[in-house]
Amino acid sequence: MTAPIHAASHLAVNVLDAHSLLAAFGVLGVGVVMFAETGLLVGFFLPGDSLLFTAGLLCTSTAEDSVHLSLGPLLVAAAVGALAGAQCGYVLGRKAGGALLARGRSQRLHEGMKRAEEFLERYGHAKAIVLARFVPVVRTVLNPMAGALEVPPRTFTLWQVVGGLVWSMGLTLAGYALGSSIPNVDRYLLPLVALIVVVSLVPVVSEVYRGRRAAGSEGGRR
Repeated sequence: MTAPIHAASHLAVNVLDAHSLLAAFGVLGVGVVMFAETGLLVGFFLPGDSLLFTAGLLCTSTAEDSVHLSLGPLLVAAAVGALAGAQCGYVLGRKAGGALLARGRSQRLHEGMKRAEEFLERYGHAKAIVLARFVPVVRTVLNPMAGALEVPPRTFTLWQVVGGLVWSMGLTLAGYALGSSIPNVDRYLLPLVALIVVVSLVPVVSEVYRGRRAAGSEGGRR
């Protein structure tokens, strides 16, 4: 009876919970989730930010959790998944065009499409592609949208690599650094994950604030 029970425990995975995913699939799960969230529209609900941060934290020796990951393979899996996923999403968008995006029925997904389009219009290709990495749902939708809007392949590839490495490795190393400096840090996992998600939005909020200030200044001059 032990084997069936063990197998059933692996099947009962909460895909919305970072710790559950890591306990079931480890480093491989990180790569798959990164790919799905950034390359496939069906992955927009996956917990990318919290997964990266939690995985980094679980690489430290100070965490008392039963799950322990190796930092080197984790960084490789996170980066490869994030970069390959974004490139796949771009190719799908370039070949299928707007029809691919129009098939989505989720209201949240359609809101993400609007925000992704606003990103591209407001910040230009390079900045939008990098900033989108730090915004849930937008990082899923912007890649196929960039393909559908025919963003030049070289431009997209360059900046998605920059943004993908900063996002995937940055959050992973942030979790690792914090876990290394605070004993038993996994006890405070939930508030820390919430904090890192908020912090990851700071660059976007800053850009929006600057854009509104610039727009207000131009309006005042008129």
